[in-house]
Amino acid sequence: LSCRPPLPKMCVEVSPVIIAGYGCIRANARDEVTRLSERLRIPVTTSLKAKGVIDEQSPWSLGSLGVTSYSDACRYIREEADLLLFLGAGFNERTSYLWDRELMDDKRIIQIDNDELQLEKVFRADLAVCGDIRKVLGDLLQRLPEAEPEERPALPRQNDNEDARIFRSRFPLVETFFSRLQQSFPEGIQIFDDNIIFAQNFFRVSAGNHYYPNSGISSLGQALPAAIGARFTNQRPTFAILGDGGFQMCCMEIMTAVNYRVPLNIVLFNNATMGLIRKNQAQQYHDRFINCDFINPDYALLARSFGIAHHCIREEADIEQVFAQTDFHAGINLIEIMIDKNSFPNYLSRR
Repeated sequence: LSCRPPLPKMCVEVSPVIIAGYGCIRANARDEVTRLSERLRIPVTTSLKAKGVIDEQSPWSLGSLGVTSYSDACRYIREEADLLLFLGAGFNERTSYLWDRELMDDKRIIQIDNDELQLEKVFRADLAVCGDIRKVLGDLLQRLPEAEPEERPALPRQNDNEDARIFRSRFPLVETFFSRLQQSFPEGIQIFDDNIIFAQNFFRVSAGNHYYPNSGISSLGQALPAAIGARFTNQRPTFAILGDGGFQMCCMEIMTAVNYRVPLNIVLFNNATMGLIRKNQAQQYHDRFINCDFINPDYALLARSFGIAHHCIREEADIEQVFAQTDFHAGINLIEIMIDKNSFPNYLSRR
């Protein structure tokens, strides 16, 4: 344990925010984070990998933090918070908005992590605690009084700002699909995600669901084989989410699922381009597109060649048909969602 200048005394009113990282999941500390948030009425935002540490439909959730997120977590931290409680969060460049110093200006910082090398690796903490997150929070909760009944805070609704509204207007089919998925599976599914930005903003992960983003070096095509491997050991409905560029790098893995009769749901975004590359070329190079577009195969025929089900979503009515007809539990399904190649997420990849 290390301590910088003294923290405010308990009698001093502070406006804290919990920033929960993947370390909370590894420590199996979801319940403790939720109880701490509710007991002390502290809003929670998470890193991308920690999405779902606290039920994102909870009134205490600010959604996930990061450059591809349209939640109000960043604004809330900048304008409302004066105390940041980091729990198992490495605060990498994605989460920290390229280590934007303004996020932590004039704020006190408490960091808890079981890896001593993570403590103060990115920032100086006023209080740094090396220990198992679940145990530290459990001990803390035992020392805290029970919360008195009180009105919930007026937190901003997730994804209810101008940038979020622009983003939603460009991808209505995708938003509706994830909304329908959330309603149909409030718990009990696992999602492996190459695409990241759609599920990050359109799918609120509950405490009973598990979300695994491809957030390291974002290797395209990782979601499909990862989902197959996970389905061998965890018998719950499993979804692999990919763009068509990444899918063409790994689609032969479907035969593994077929050979071993591994139930799997593949959600494929079809815009016939490398979407991130095309977005960057539109934003930064004045629509000078080079080597980002390609010709897709006929995915209905591809699915038929594997002997699996295929569905194509071109309009909202198709979404209801998919959820009415698809066996998400025991089947192998390829669900294709058509997207305009000139509809881009409106975040900037650099500053």
